[in-house]
Parts: sequence; C-alpha cells; structure tokens
Amino acid sequence: MPRRGSKTRPTLARVLSCAPATLLLVCASCANLERIDHKINTTLESERRQLGGGTISPDVSLRSREVENPDYIYDRNPPSTNPSADELEYSGLPEDRDVLSRLDAYARTPDGAQVLDLQDVFRIAQESAREFITAEEEYILAAIRLLIERHLWGPRFFDDLSVLFDGARATTGEYQTAMNVINDLRVTQRLPYGGNVEARLVTQATEQLAELVGEDRYTQSSRLSLGADVPLLRDAGMIAQEDLIQANRDLIYSARDFEDFRRAFLVDIARNYFNLLAQQSAIRNQEVRLESVIEFRRQTEALVEAGRESPFQARNVEQNVLTSRNALINSRETYLLGIDRLKIRLGIPVETPIELQPLSIELDDPDVGVGEAAELALRFRLDLQNEIDQVDDARRAVSNARNQLLPDLDLAADVGFNTDPDDRVGGLDFDFDETDWRAGVTFGLPLDREIERLRLRQSQILLERSYRNLDQFRDGVILEARAAVREIDRARFSIRLQQQAVEINERRLEEIRIKADEVDPQDRLDAENELLLARINRDDAIRDLRTAILDFLRVTGQLRVAPDGQFEPLDGMNIRLVDGEGLEPGINPPPDDPAADGEIVDPDAAPDDEPDEDQDSGQDPAPDDQN
Repeated sequence: MPRRGSKTRPTLARVLSCAPATLLLVCASCANLERIDHKINTTLESERRQLGGGTISPDVSLRSREVENPDYIYDRNPPSTNPSADELEYSGLPEDRDVLSRLDAYARTPDGAQVLDLQDVFRIAQESAREFITAEEEYILAAIRLLIERHLWGPRFFDDLSVLFDGARATTGEYQTAMNVINDLRVTQRLPYGGNVEARLVTQATEQLAELVGEDRYTQSSRLSLGADVPLLRDAGMIAQEDLIQANRDLIYSARDFEDFRRAFLVDIARNYFNLLAQQSAIRNQEVRLESVIEFRRQTEALVEAGRESPFQARNVEQNVLTSRNALINSRETYLLGIDRLKIRLGIPVETPIELQPLSIELDDPDVGVGEAAELALRFRLDLQNEIDQVDDARRAVSNARNQLLPDLDLAADVGFNTDPDDRVGGLDFDFDETDWRAGVTFGLPLDREIERLRLRQSQILLERSYRNLDQFRDGVILEARAAVREIDRARFSIRLQQQAVEINERRLEEIRIKADEVDPQDRLDAENELLLARINRDDAIRDLRTAILDFLRVTGQLRVAPDGQFEPLDGMNIRLVDGEGLEPGINPPPDDPAADGEIVDPDAAPDDEPDEDQDSGQDPAPDDQN
C-alpha cells in the first residue's frame, strides 16, 4: 500500500502521461476511408489533366461496398449442393409437341423489352461492363501504389508503448516488484539521395509496486535523439528514388492504358452491335426468302396437280423450303445467343429482355494515305508512347545495377539529449550537460559482387530486348495503320460490288418470275439463293465499313471517347445517324462511278488518260455525298 500522505499520481495517469500520442493514434485508426478516397481521386484527376485529350478518371468511392463478416465465411468445410440421381426429377416433353411454335416464341421480343440503340450501348458499356470496371480498378490500383510510395517518402510518425514488469529479491530479503512504462515516439524521413534521418523521444517511467522504506516509488526520465544514416557510394544518388520514380511512371502508363482501353472497348462494342444488326438484316432477308419459296411451293404443287410439272419438282421445292426454314431457325438462335452475350458483356442481367434498335452512325471515309496514317499512329498512339518510355525504364535499371557494384561507404551520426539523471522525475527538462553523440563511417569492401554482376548482365540483356520489342511494336503500329486504310477502301469497294450483285439478282429473279412457264424450277431456287447471299454479303460489307473507319481512328490514335462513353467526333468530321431498315443512305455508287453501270473496274489499273480531278493515283472517286 502507498505511504500515508504520499502524493503519487495514479498509475493509469502516469502511463498516459508517458504516451502523449497514444490517444491520437487510436483515434486515427478509427477514421473512415473518405480521406483516402479523396487522395486517390485527387491523384487520378491530376493525372487525367496531365494526359489531356478529353480523358476521364474513375471515382474510387464507387468501387467500395460494405463488407459483412458472417460466421459462415470462416467455415473450413463449406457445404455443397450435389443431390444424387434418385433425388432429382426430370420431365420429358412429348415427341408430337409443336416445336416450331416454341422456336418462333423464342424469337419474338417480349413486351416491355428495353430498346437500345448504339448510343445506349456505348453508355451502358462504360457504366456496368465488367471488363470496363476491371480496367478502372487497374488504374485505381496504380494510383494506390503511387500513394503508398509517396507516403514512404514523407515524414512517418510512430509511437510504441511498452509496459514491463520485473521482480528481484532485495538485500533486505524482501521481494521487490516494479512496473516499467516505456514510450518511444519517433519520426523518420527518407533523404532524396539515399539514407534517412530520425528523431526519437523515449520516455521511461518506473513504478515500484512493493513499498520500500525510504525510497520513492515512482521515477521518470526522457531522452531526445537525432540520427542519420547516409550512404555515400552504393545505394546513393537517384537510385534511392527508384521505387518512387517507377510508381509515378507506372501511373502514367496506367492512365494511357486506361484511355487506350476505352477507345478499343468502344470499337469492340460497336463491332458487336454492328454484327448483331447484320444478323438482324440476315434474318429479315431469310424470312423474305422463306415466304417467297413457300409461295413458289404452292405454285409448283398447283402445276403438279395440273400435270404441267413432275412430282420431283414439287419435292425439290419442298426440300428447299425445309432447308430455308432450318437456316432461319439457326440464324435466329445465333442472334439470340449474340444478344445474351452482349447483355453479359454490358453487365445487364441475362434475364432482362432487350431489343436493338437498328440505328447506326455513318462517317465519311478518311482522306488519308497509308503513309500519312502510319505517321499519325506513330505520333498519337498511347501504347507506343508507353513502349518508348519503358525503354527508359530498362536503361535506368542498367544504371541502378552498375551502382550495386560499388563498395559500401556509409555515414552514421547520432546526438542525444537527456534529462538530469539526479532528478527523480525528469519530465522533458533536458540537461544539455548530459548530451552525448556519436559519428562514424563504415567502408565495406566489394569482395562478393557476383550476384550483382549477374544482375547487371541481366539488366543489359533486358535492355536489348526492350529495344527489339520497341522496334517490333513500332512496326506493328505501322502495319495496323496501313492495313486500316486499305480495309476502308476494300470495304467501300465491296459494298459497291455487293450492291450490284443484289440488283443483278433482283432483276434475274424478276425475269424468272415473269417467264415462270419457260424456266426450270431449279433456276428459280438458285436465283433465290443467290439473291439471299448477295443481300447478306452487302450487309456484311456495310458492317465492315462501319467498323473499319472506327478501327482506323483507333489504330492511328485519333479516336476520342466522351466522358459518357459516346463517340466524340473530330473537327470537320461529318456524322450521320441512319436507320438500319433496308439499304442505308450513303452507300449507293455515285452516278459518275463506272461500277454503277454494271462494269467492275479494277481500282489498281492505270488510267488510259490523265486522271480526273476527283481521282488520286488510281483510287476510286469519292462519293458525292462525302465531299
């Protein structure tokens, strides 16, 4: 028990007085993540402004969700649902069921289906598409890694509170027990060219738990020290900032990768959309053809009954009807499967019915040659800029590896200020006469640098590889740009050819219908097949042209995506929204095009005379509606 009249403070109050930062640290640990999210968003926004070009930055707070910890998440043996065969039931359908009605029902769009056009698809793709969210998260994680590295380079505060109990038998024969409370408050700071400095305040308090006559039960002392460890050769210089430099550069790479992903994702989503529109058109064409051959079957059966055609012809037409119906069913199933896959990709529940509105965008063909397209790609491609900068990373790695071959030469210094040891309670009253210090230099001979030499050679090899990768990537960029220009011309010319094929087969079928009594039924079926194939090929060529122009903008680094995910037109670009019903405007051959008269012209053939003003080195004249 304490002596009467003693003015000792309660033990708990003494402990807290030795730990001035403890309560602050406890409170800080209870803080929410709003401040962290603000720092991440600020970093991303700063990088977005630096990158420019209408880029966006994700909001990290939208990626957070409340995490519950129910007891079952700690189960070592989670249950499985796997009943045996005798516990399952299977109901079969009768063979005479109306399968065709069921198939037709699958193809019908349910009432209340969500109607989506291309702009809706673009918007939803950047709101709920899983791969887009994953790309955002990769960008956010790069910012978090940078903030972690930046925090390591700022002043860092630590406070350790230790409570120790010890006991020993005194000379009087009594057992003496003491409680020691040590609070170690320190702050560290990395130096820009290697090493670190540290300031430390150590406060020690001792409380005697057993009363000893003539002795004070409580003593306290403090020590303030300042120290530094600085490398002078190995690990000195810019190598000390390598992790921070790389984290900053990685965030720039991630910003470029994210924007490049947004552009490629828009083109890919547009390609999926245009593919589905082409399938829609193919289904409509197959439905028209099926109706036509069904009507032809009725006519043929009537002729057979009248004795003007052999039964073989009727069976031949019937077989064609069955084949056409089967092709239509297969096309519908392919389309429905494509719709479901699009819903999964957009993050729309598969059970949600949607209907694609056949609304598309038409862009003018770019007035650019293969050489100019390659120059644009080399100038604007963000992924190429990453490749170029990563070569510098490899060069820096070689420099850092050379640094590791140097001997160790480290400087260490420390100075400490203590309270008066004669004072029972020193508090923070430091006695400068009790100051102590130390300083020294450590030199380490580079006796074993075998691993460092191997790593230097490794970094040199990786540098040579990065040069080759850059050359190969650059060549690939040029190849893509050149191919994109040629693909636009190919798709445009294919549209003209396929449109001619449609018109030829329409006229052919019309003549066959007029001369039905003189033409073999098989010729009629062949004409129906050729017309269907020509229409499908024309629609596919329209799709190819749409995606080819978007892909050209992407591979040349000129595609821009608005913050809401929409296609952003460039200055001087003419955009037309067209309905997908029938033949879209802007794809018919111009009146002055030789192909409009049914003559197929080789675009690579040399002109007989001087080229017209509208022609450029043997290229087809630009359509009037694109001038």
